[in-house]
Amino acid sequence: MNMDNNDNQNVANLPSLPINSDAFPISTDFYKTAFQFQQIMMIYESAIKQIETKLEILSKEINVNKRRNPIQNIKTRIKSPESIVQKLEKKHFPVNFDSMISNLNDIAGVRVVCPYISDIYSVKEMLLKQPDIKLISENDYIECPKTSGYRSYHIVVEVPVYLSKTEHNVKVEIQLRTIAMDFWASLEHQLHYKNPEEVPESIRRELFRVAETIAMTDREMEEIAFELQALDN
Repeated sequence: MNMDNNDNQNVANLPSLPINSDAFPISTDFYKTAFQFQQIMMIYESAIKQIETKLEILSKEINVNKRRNPIQNIKTRIKSPESIVQKLEKKHFPVNFDSMISNLNDIAGVRVVCPYISDIYSVKEMLLKQPDIKLISENDYIECPKTSGYRSYHIVVEVPVYLSKTEHNVKVEIQLRTIAMDFWASLEHQLHYKNPEEVPESIRRELFRVAETIAMTDREMEEIAFELQALDN
């Protein structure tokens, strides 16, 4: 068929790719750097697992004791190499492993979504009571929202990661939000990486107005929950 002939012709016209390592050399330094980066990311992933496991244990304990669970769901993520470089450059830090480890607190990230605002503070206290978790910093964007309207509670903690021969104290950023805050933040995230000039001021104002409405709904839903709890007691 003509289709087969065309396909063969197209394939024949494709430029050949170098498959010989001599034609496309990769230096020893490249392998060394790639392996070192892989090791560092493994340690950050292990730190995420530590925090995630602690939260899952707390959640299971609460469920077993038949109490209302303040943990709706848990999400985790690790920053991509591209995002790490972009953030270092944006903050005018050197782009190397030591700089990355010292200057970035959010390479490892955990997000905890809670039903109500008071649950956020409860989960935070439960975590910080654990002796192997060290608080590095905290930002209460619920009491003091960002100018965009963003609300969340951020803590940066340090958690030990034990390997076969070494121990590493690793920073993890934990974001605690209500379901409503998480919903709004997902929309706000779409604007976060855009050029500010591309986002009309009218849209920014509308997004802020929606954030205020959602915050009010959060408080009203919590008040209803407290009233229902009082009836049960």
